[in-house]
Amino acid sequence: MSASVETAASVARTAPAAVIVAIDGPSGTGKSSTSKAVASHLGLSYLDTGAQYRAMTWWMINNGIDVSDAVAVADAAGKPVIVSGTDPAAPTITVDGEDASGPIRTQDVTAKVSAVSAVPEVRSVVTALQRAVAAAAEGGIVVEGRDIGTTVLPDADVKIFLTASPEARAARRSGELKGQEAVDVSVTREALIRRDAADSSRKTSPLAKAADAVEVDTTELTLQQVVECVVTLVEEKRAVR
Repeated sequence: MSASVETAASVARTAPAAVIVAIDGPSGTGKSSTSKAVASHLGLSYLDTGAQYRAMTWWMINNGIDVSDAVAVADAAGKPVIVSGTDPAAPTITVDGEDASGPIRTQDVTAKVSAVSAVPEVRSVVTALQRAVAAAAEGGIVVEGRDIGTTVLPDADVKIFLTASPEARAARRSGELKGQEAVDVSVTREALIRRDAADSSRKTSPLAKAADAVEVDTTELTLQQVVECVVTLVEEKRAVR
């Protein structure tokens, strides 16, 4: 065997196996922080699918689409061009070439995103985007959302479902919004509960734990503890492949 062939073979043996990690769960459970940290630690790409639905909702609002009119939303679903950056250290999202990372986090978008994301045509468009991003990720990717392990990437190598108490989730979500708008924790808690109900009861790709997902309750855990748990699960999976 030549030196060049031996070197290539050595790299193939030592390079970690590509892995797709699906992290699902409702808002405020630590999905984003956990997913970005896990991706950074393992050298993987990262995709926030919730941001894509927020981007779609923001576009609908800006373009005068009545988000309560499912037919109007469906007709417009294919119009916006949504591009997601996958660097966990600096994830980006643009809509028609415009940076949308800030605007998509407003309370107005939060209040309307469930209605938009429940429209089957919207889910079809965004799911196709998500699968394309995952397929293009060299070395693997951490994808966070609500239906990744059940619908978008049902064959993901590792599936995690994060949970937390409503109180803990509301406190975290309010902390994320602070500085953008006045935030009341009790109002945030009620909003989260309403969104949970809407996302869990929608007919198309509802929020749900995959049968083969590992559930992690983050209520009493630090971010570092959650990250260590997920990293361990991924490394164990890589070790047996």
